[in-house]
Amino acid sequence: MVLVLMGCGAAVSLGCDSVNDQASVVGTAMAFGLSVVAMAYAIGGISGCHINPAITLGVFLSGRMSAKDCGMYMLFQIIGGLIGAALLCLLVISSGTEFAVSGAGLGANGLQEGISATGGLLAEIIFTCVFVLVVLGATSKTNGATNNFAGLAIGLSLVLVHLACIRYTGTSVNPARSIGPAIFAQVVGGPVTALSNLWIFIVGPFVGGALASVIWRVIEPAEKVD
Repeated sequence: MVLVLMGCGAAVSLGCDSVNDQASVVGTAMAFGLSVVAMAYAIGGISGCHINPAITLGVFLSGRMSAKDCGMYMLFQIIGGLIGAALLCLLVISSGTEFAVSGAGLGANGLQEGISATGGLLAEIIFTCVFVLVVLGATSKTNGATNNFAGLAIGLSLVLVHLACIRYTGTSVNPARSIGPAIFAQVVGGPVTALSNLWIFIVGPFVGGALASVIWRVIEPAEKVD
C-alpha cells in the first residue's frame, strides 16, 4: 500500500515523463526507493518486508519460506497494492478533472514511446532479476558484512533500477505495484493500454525473480562471511 501510494503518488504529482522531464524521473525513482527503505525498517522485523510477489517467489524458490506462506504473502501484497491505488485514485479525483487527466493514469505501468512488448518484457525480466538478486544477497544469513544494512541496500537498488528502467516500461519489477494502478487508472481516464499490457508486468517480474533465485543458489556462500 505504501509503495503504491508514495511511489505512484510521486509519479502522478511530478507528472513523470521519461522522455521530456528527467527531473521527474529522478524524483519518482527516489520515491519508490525511499518507500522501500522506510518500510524495510518499519516492518522488516515482522515479515521481512517483501512487499513484492517477485521477491517472495525468489525467497520461496531459494528455500527460505513455505509454499503456504508464499501464497499468503502474494495475496496480501496485491491487496495492499489495490488499497494504495484506491487511495491515490481518491486523491486524484478530489483534486479535479484536469489533475486527474494529467496524472499519468495513477502511475500505471505502460510501454514507453518506441518500446515493443518484447522489449518491455525483457526489461522487466532483466531488471527484476538484478533487483531480486540484491534482495537475496543482502538478506542472506551468510552475508554478515551487510545484513544490518539490507533495507538501505535494497531501497537504493530500487532507485537504480527505476532510473534505468523507467524509459522502457515505467518500471514495475513488482506485479503488486502494477495491478492496482492498472485497474484504477481507468477510473481517472488513464491509458486504455494499462490493463491490456498488464500481463507484461506480471510475467516479466515473476520470470526475473525466478532467474534471480537460480543465480543465487549457484553463487551463495556455503558459510557465513565475516
